[in-house]
Amino acid sequence: DGGASFFAATIRTIREKIPDACVEVLIPDFQGDAEALRAVVSARPDVLNHNLETVPRLYPSVRPEAVYSRSLDLLGRAKRFDPSLHTKSGLMLGLGESPEEVRETLKDLLDTGCGLLTLGQYLQPSRQHLPVERFVTPDEFDDWKEIALEMGFFQVASGPFVRSSYHAKDLFGAAQL
Repeated sequence: DGGASFFAATIRTIREKIPDACVEVLIPDFQGDAEALRAVVSARPDVLNHNLETVPRLYPSVRPEAVYSRSLDLLGRAKRFDPSLHTKSGLMLGLGESPEEVRETLKDLLDTGCGLLTLGQYLQPSRQHLPVERFVTPDEFDDWKEIALEMGFFQVASGPFVRSSYHAKDLFGAAQL
């Protein structure tokens, strides 16, 4: 099941031991297995996070094992399984994406019902990984945050050092207001 039963058991155990805990789970695409996703969603996380990571054009080089449409389908399906579930995704910028591609990707995320977003700078983890195409300025990250909010995201964390778990509780808490 791609680890879904472990995600679900972990969520349930946290809920049992710490009932007031805010639980965010960062999941893989489960290779499109709807029942694996259903198992995680039925465990009732507060936030279900699945990162797109990049724009569709760059998937073959950035995420060769993943399928862009499968990731979007996962996020949309999670909302259909539980419309009250908060879904979250993230992108790394600086891989060679164009502003138009980022806008289109944000629109695709919104179309799934995704309301929480993180945008961070891609940093090359090793020489075996793709190089950084460019460093996005802090002002550009601020602009992307405003654009994403104007497009309809509930909450956005955007900055050079933002990662998917960046201030997760604050992002979720603000989305509930």
